[in-house]
Amino acid sequence: MSAHQQQPLLESLDQEERAYDTNEKVHITGYDDGDDYSTTAPPFSWRKLWLFTGPGFLMSIAFLDPGNLEGDLQSGAIAGYSLLWLLLWATAMGLLVQLLAARLGVVTGRHLAELCREEYPNWARLLLWIMAELALIGADIQEVIGSAIAIKILSQGVLPLWAGVIITALDCFIFLFLENYGVRKLEALFAMLIATMAISFAWMFGETKPDGRELMIGILVPKLNSSTIKQAVGVVGCVIMPHNVFLHSALVQSREVDNRKIGRVREALKYYSIESGIALAISFMINLFVTTVFAKVFYGTEQAKTIGLVNAGQYLEERYGGGLVPILYIWAIGLLAAGQSSTITGTYAGQFIMGGFLNLRLKKWMRALITRSCAIIPTLIVALVFDTSDASLDILNEWLNVLQSVQIPFALIPLLCLVSKEEVMGYFKIGTLLQTVSWMVAALVILINGYLLVDFFSSELSGVFFMSIVTTFSAAYVCFIVYLVTRGVSFSSLCSRTKTILGS
Repeated sequence: MSAHQQQPLLESLDQEERAYDTNEKVHITGYDDGDDYSTTAPPFSWRKLWLFTGPGFLMSIAFLDPGNLEGDLQSGAIAGYSLLWLLLWATAMGLLVQLLAARLGVVTGRHLAELCREEYPNWARLLLWIMAELALIGADIQEVIGSAIAIKILSQGVLPLWAGVIITALDCFIFLFLENYGVRKLEALFAMLIATMAISFAWMFGETKPDGRELMIGILVPKLNSSTIKQAVGVVGCVIMPHNVFLHSALVQSREVDNRKIGRVREALKYYSIESGIALAISFMINLFVTTVFAKVFYGTEQAKTIGLVNAGQYLEERYGGGLVPILYIWAIGLLAAGQSSTITGTYAGQFIMGGFLNLRLKKWMRALITRSCAIIPTLIVALVFDTSDASLDILNEWLNVLQSVQIPFALIPLLCLVSKEEVMGYFKIGTLLQTVSWMVAALVILINGYLLVDFFSSELSGVFFMSIVTTFSAAYVCFIVYLVTRGVSFSSLCSRTKTILGS
C-alpha cells in the first residue's frame, strides 16, 4: 500500500482533540434563515426534541449498570421497600449533576476533561486523569463481570466467566462499527438495550407482584435505621459515577449548536433537560422494579444476607421456577443488556477522558482499543481467579465500589468550579441559589462516600502498618480535595481560546 493510502494513527497535528468532528454532529433542522434567536429561544418543537434526544439515554446507562442492579437487589432484600424514597431523591441528585455537565458542554463547546486539561497545572491534570481512569476501570470490571455472569447463566454454565469476559470485550467492535454510521445509529442500539432491560425487569415485577401499598409508602415516607444505613449509603453512592460526568459533557456536543447565540444555547439546554429527565425517569422505574422484586421475595429471609449478582437468578428460580419463560433467564437477559450497554458507554467515556486530558490525536478506533484493553485485561484476570468463588466476587465488588467512591470528588469539584465561573460560562454561569444547592449535593455525596470508605477500611484492615499507609494516603487525598476547592483558577488562557456568550 502506498504512503498516501495508509491510514495514520494520529489525527492532523494542527488540530486539538474534539469530542465530535463537524461532519459527525447531528444537524438540527427547523430554523428559518430569517429568524434571529441570538437572545431568545425558538418556540418548542417536538421534532427538535426528537433530534436532541439521545445523549441523556446514553448517560442514563450508568444508572442501570450491573453495579447499580446489585445495589438495588441488596437494598430490596435487606431493607425491603423502606429505601425507595432515597432511590427517588438520589436519582434527582444525579439528574442535577448530569444537567450541570450538559450545561458545561453546550455552553463552552468543550467537555470536562478538555477543560480540566486547560485549567489545571500538569501535576494536577495528570492526577485527575489517573483518578478518572481508575474509576472507569473499576466500573468497567463490574460491568464486564455482570455481562459474563449473564452469559454463564444463559449458556447453562457451559461458558465460564473468562469466556463471557472475552465475548463482552467484542462489543468494542460493535461500537466501532456503529459509530462509522453516525451517532444516531449508536443511540438506537442503546434505546434497544434499555427497552430490553425495561421489559425484562417489568416482567419480573409482574411475576412476583410486589405489594403496591408498601411500594407507595416506601416512595413517599422517608425511613432510615441503623440496620439499613449501609444499603442507604450504597443507594446514594451508586448514583454519581465519575466517568459519567465526563461522558455527558461530551455527548451533548454531538448536536450542532451555535453557542455564540444565547437563544440557541437556551434551546439546547431546554431539550437536553427534558430528554435527560425522561431518561432518568425510565432508569428510576427500572431500578424500582429490581428493588421491589427482591424486597417482595427475599426481605426478612436468610438468603437476603448472601444474595448478589451471581446467585440472584438461582434464588429467584427456586421461588418462581417454571412458567413460559423461566425467571432465571429473564433476569439474565436484563442483566446482559445492562452489562453490554454499560461496557460500550465505558469505552465511549474512556475515549473522551483519555483524549481530553492528554490531548491525544489518535484515531478513534485506536483510542477505543487502548481504552478497552485497560479494562479487559484486569477483568480477565479477575474472572480467572474468582470464577469458582461467589464470596470472593462479592468481596471484589466491595473493593471496586470503594475504588469508585474515592474518585467522586475529582469529577464533581472541577465540574462545580467551572460552571460557577463567568469567565468560562459567560451568561450561563449558574446563579447563587443553584450553586448553593449543587455544592450541598456534592458535599452530601462526598460525605456519604467518605462514610463508606471509613466503614470499609475499619472492618477490612487492621495492624499498625496498614493503618499508617491508609492514614498517609487519606491525608494526601484530603489535601488534594482542599486544593481543588480552594484553588484560584487563572482563566486567561481559556478566555483567549474560548468564545464566551457575552463576547459574541
